[in-house]
Amino acid sequence: MEYSQTFSHLHAIPFIPVKKKLLLMGIMLLLWVYMLYSCVGYCATVPSVIDSYRVRETESAGRRTESARADLVSKLIPKTQSWVDLESDYDEPSVRTPSRDLLDNEVDSDRAGDWDEMKDEQRGPEASAMSSFSNGSGSKKLPQAIIIGVKKGGTRALLEFLRVHPDIRAVGAEPHFFDRHYDKGLDWYRELMPRTLEGQITMEKTPSYFVTREAPARIYAMSRDTKLIVVVRDPVTRAVSDYTQTLSKKPDIPTFESLTFRNRSVGLIDTSWSAVQIGIYAKHLDNWLRFFPLRQMLFVSGERLISDPAGELARVQDFLGLKRIVTDKHFYFNQTKGFPCLKKAEGSSKPHCLGKTKGRTHPGIQPQVLQRLRQFYRPFNMKFYQMTGHNFGWN
Repeated sequence: MEYSQTFSHLHAIPFIPVKKKLLLMGIMLLLWVYMLYSCVGYCATVPSVIDSYRVRETESAGRRTESARADLVSKLIPKTQSWVDLESDYDEPSVRTPSRDLLDNEVDSDRAGDWDEMKDEQRGPEASAMSSFSNGSGSKKLPQAIIIGVKKGGTRALLEFLRVHPDIRAVGAEPHFFDRHYDKGLDWYRELMPRTLEGQITMEKTPSYFVTREAPARIYAMSRDTKLIVVVRDPVTRAVSDYTQTLSKKPDIPTFESLTFRNRSVGLIDTSWSAVQIGIYAKHLDNWLRFFPLRQMLFVSGERLISDPAGELARVQDFLGLKRIVTDKHFYFNQTKGFPCLKKAEGSSKPHCLGKTKGRTHPGIQPQVLQRLRQFYRPFNMKFYQMTGHNFGWN
């Protein structure tokens, strides 16, 4: 009995370390499986971690100081290819909520009716050419030159000033062919055009073309030789003017300030609002330069169109290859309206000025809101100056 107990005790001793080893190996195996599972899960979450980091980077960009922003712009402007690098506040409109955009589907009121009514005999040098069409002479042609933008930049004034020239024939209302009615075909578009004689230029103007992504390719398909005119003005002033036009039709819309910001507390601009988006001229121009060289584009200053209309018209006539017929003798400055008008032509009973929808009084906007918009647009303006080779002097 004693021997048996002793033997049993001695026989059990070697098995104790073996059990411990098996237990440790089992724990290590479980740990290894857990670590492998964790690694796979981590790798799967890497993209979302990166996305989260990018979002935080975008939000923090809105809190940068002005000095840091200026330093960043000075480094990026000469070599930047990606627009998101220029201004982190900018998001592609397609990924934003469209309901905040109150202007995209707005029916344009900027038509020939905004111009005081003119009879043929009051149009000065154009009258003789106009009489030629009463007999159905001439033919309808696709436009050789188009004013493609920008909205609230002064496109209506430019078109009406140009229509004084006897070698320019332009359709009054905006056709919107290359953005809204392209499916109707070029024959439909041609029928909208006025008849022209040999040597005359057919023109039209639709400011929304400049911000329509498909417009450059469509115009290029019509004619790669089309001359393009863009009237631009300070994008901050343009945005306020845009809002003012909408406010006159929809008095219950939100305030300019609430529409401008996506996050007011950090000063983050809402680029899904078209009033803001249109003023990013450099980004839109980049789309046009994929199809048309700069030599086929003329950029007219909306500010100079008011302060020196004859000077800007001289540039336009040169660009179109026309004799300088529209000169300073055709203009006078209307102090009441605040912009230049055409002097009354021979036989006319009154001057020709833009209608009451032009020169609206802008609502009061908080200075800090305007200042933040200027900061937002500054890098885009600098890039636009670089692309066009012209400094428009917007502060």
